[in-house]
Amino acid sequence: MDIGGFEVGRNADPFVIAEISGNHHGSLDRALQIVDSLAGSGVQAVKLQTYTADTMTLDVDREEFTIQTPGSLWFGRSLYELYTEASTPWEWHAPIMERAREHGMVCFSSPFDKTAVDFLMSLDVPCFKIASSEIVDIPLIRYTASQGKPLIISTGMATLEEIDEAVAAAREGGCEDLVVLKCTTSYPARPEDSHLLTIPDLRERFGCEVGLSDHSLGIGVAVAAVALGAVVLEKHITLDRNDGAVDSPFSLEPPEFKQLVSETAAARVALGEVRYQPTAAEEGARGRRRSLYLVEDVAAGEVLTEANVRSIRPGSGLPPKHLDEVLGRRIHEAATRGTPLAWDLLEPVE
Repeated sequence: MDIGGFEVGRNADPFVIAEISGNHHGSLDRALQIVDSLAGSGVQAVKLQTYTADTMTLDVDREEFTIQTPGSLWFGRSLYELYTEASTPWEWHAPIMERAREHGMVCFSSPFDKTAVDFLMSLDVPCFKIASSEIVDIPLIRYTASQGKPLIISTGMATLEEIDEAVAAAREGGCEDLVVLKCTTSYPARPEDSHLLTIPDLRERFGCEVGLSDHSLGIGVAVAAVALGAVVLEKHITLDRNDGAVDSPFSLEPPEFKQLVSETAAARVALGEVRYQPTAAEEGARGRRRSLYLVEDVAAGEVLTEANVRSIRPGSGLPPKHLDEVLGRRIHEAATRGTPLAWDLLEPVE
């Protein structure tokens, strides 16, 4: 699969997405600074979210229109208020995308309704992302998939049946390049809630590329995900976790993104293949194995015992597995301490 000129799949380094979300803190300059902070990090993509408070919810004073989850970063806030603060103005999209291109990255977004899809198509985004909460919006998925772009679907909170319906809708809409992301929709997510063993199962069930949308702290979960087959990784980015932006407390700072890229790339190449023989890099180390050596001077005809033969390093003598075979045998010529034991040093067995 190709996204904006980047190869996405098991033969390439993980496709790393830095999600700005509402961490621009209501400032285009800050959004551009976030993009600038990723320069040279190896991150391939910057991601936005395309909505307005009015396309997301209603400004209604009722309990279900406020966040009631105990312990949530946004507990007690109205949905309308939160989405007003966190939304990225549509007129900012073009300059943010242009700045990303200047740094060799692609930029795309999550649309939250059909008008957002149409707007993003006018900007020629390289792909689309369906957010976890929108996985049940089958008409939106079908419409987004019909645009002929690669589609990434996040699966936070979803049941297997819901994922199946979303994937079917994407395929029905014409999507050929699909990525499904394992996701845990809690902020921050606990590592023990990640259940990364789902990643290879998603690939097998749906026959598509898989990845991780991660809200946990640090990079450990993402590295583990790569070991299980994740080829796409998404994490939120902030300039400062303590700056008070809506998603900053569970976001990575720029230096951490650079570490994320390098460590997950290392994890990917470390997978290698099933192999039970030495690598080329190990050949030199084979000489440091133990082997059988004379540890005392011995005279011709002298019997070998545990006093004059031992298993030591280096590995130039007989393998240690032959110790019982050589003990009690006689040396046919004198040899000095430090001589590697070889069969031709021993008298023939009568």
